Amino acid sequence: MLALLVPSGLAEAQGAGGHIFSDDFETGDTSRWGQDWSFVPECESPEPGWIWCDDFEADRLAGYFEYVDDDGDFLRLESVGVDGSYGMRVRFQQGEVSAGALHLAFGKTPSSYIDPVDGGTAKYREIYWRMYLRHQAGWAGGGGDKLSRATVFATSNWAQAMIAHVWSGGPGSNHLLLDPASGTDTAGNLQTTTYNDFPNLRWLGYEVGDTPLFDADHVGEWYCVEARVKLNDAGQSNGVFELWIDGQLDAQRTGLNWLGSYNAYGINAVFFENYWNSGSPVAQERYWDNIVVSTARIGC
Repeated sequence: MLALLVPSGLAEAQGAGGHIFSDDFETGDTSRWGQDWSFVPECESPEPGWIWCDDFEADRLAGYFEYVDDDGDFLRLESVGVDGSYGMRVRFQQGEVSAGALHLAFGKTPSSYIDPVDGGTAKYREIYWRMYLRHQAGWAGGGGDKLSRATVFATSNWAQAMIAHVWSGGPGSNHLLLDPASGTDTAGNLQTTTYNDFPNLRWLGYEVGDTPLFDADHVGEWYCVEARVKLNDAGQSNGVFELWIDGQLDAQRTGLNWLGSYNAYGINAVFFENYWNSGSPVAQERYWDNIVVSTARIGC
């Protein structure tokens, strides 16, 4: 928890769940200063613009249209989250490629199976998604490749009009990177026919983040990872893809033509993933907490 005294005379305290305490000193009441304000579940007070919040204090796993627990490797557990709260424990076995996932849908989707958590009518053109991430001390092998992605599902068999990949890469695979891809031609005609239809994707150029998040100096600590996608306007290359680590801009791609003039669906899914292309070199664990998907900046 961080306490701040700002020039206006307002004392504030913030933690991983956001704003948790303030005192403007007008009443002279100091009784609250002796209390433990170290943790307040942020999903109890969602911010305007939040589409989804999961701090794992309550079991919200049924809200994801797919939850893959990988035979117990990926579980909601007490004491593994921020400040000893509930969180998600990810256990990679040695050589394991896929260790579970959470697949969230929202807005208008092309299939009843891709079941949205909101009203299911919006066509989102801009979203932010955030998670807290910690790797065990001694974590080895880099970032483990797939961490999250936002996408536009365009058909019931999961053809994608765009994908905003947040993967690991860079020196030693110790950084996060942004790897944007389009499933349309430059005019907006859908080219993909199924999920991860790589031969028909139009890759827009990746950007490696600044922070070596997965090296020996960084593992063992919690980090706040937030990404943003803004789709381009029709006929323009003004799309955006950004990544922040602990509130600091870490990677950015601008001037993107995500999907031409395509507008049948907006961004309608975010996948939170544990997929290691070549398999984990050793048995090891990492942990997730405090997932939020929003139409506005979320912060840490």
